[in-house]
Amino acid sequence: MSIVILLAIIGILVAGGFLVAFLWAVKSGQYDDTESPAMRMLFDDTKPVDKNIKS
Repeated sequence: MSIVILLAIIGILVAGGFLVAFLWAVKSGQYDDTESPAMRMLFDDTKPVDKNIKS
């Protein structure tokens, strides 16, 4: 039974380590996307309106 408690403690410590690493990565800006906003206008999906067509 003591091994279950030991494994639970180790699991909580590992999960806490991953949580701290994730929070550090978010705060340091590793998930900031600086490239896509500048390129978004190059991939416009709207079709141009032809003003010469008469209805």
